[in-house]
Amino acid sequence: MRFISILGTVLIMSLVSCQTNNPNLNEKGQDELSARKIDTPIQQSEVEFDGTYYVPIYSDIYVGDNIPKELLAATLSLRNTSFTDTLFISKIDYYNTDGQLVKSFVDQQIAISPMATVNYVIDRDDDTGGSGAHFVVDIHARSPEVKPLVQAIMVGEYSNKAFAFESDGYLIPK
Repeated sequence: MRFISILGTVLIMSLVSCQTNNPNLNEKGQDELSARKIDTPIQQSEVEFDGTYYVPIYSDIYVGDNIPKELLAATLSLRNTSFTDTLFISKIDYYNTDGQLVKSFVDQQIAISPMATVNYVIDRDDDTGGSGAHFVVDIHARSPEVKPLVQAIMVGEYSNKAFAFESDGYLIPK
């Protein structure tokens, strides 16, 4: 009987450890972006800040002759630096190296409260973007004074070493 109890415990622990921990789920188990959808989007007549950001993402990098590329996890980070104004996001599109749309992450406007941050992860094993992947993000606000911080953080490992680096989002013309 003791053997069956131990075997059961080992089996349960194995199953629990095999569950994937999705970094894009909030503490309630909802997708981080979907949980921020709003019913009443900002109206164009209210928009005082209207910016489109290009954010480079490196889903893989060259590390040496024997290993042609190392896959990276990438986190898109959207930060509202305002103490008083909400940011509204109407587009988060992910493109591959050839400039083809891979995925649209927003189908309805989302809101980022004052001083809040939204992070969204492209998994290490997702190589659909390639080495020249990038996001295009549309951000709007009611105040012209807002200064969103848009960045990407890439993390990888090679041999017994880990590394991380960031890239900034650039405001581009529409």
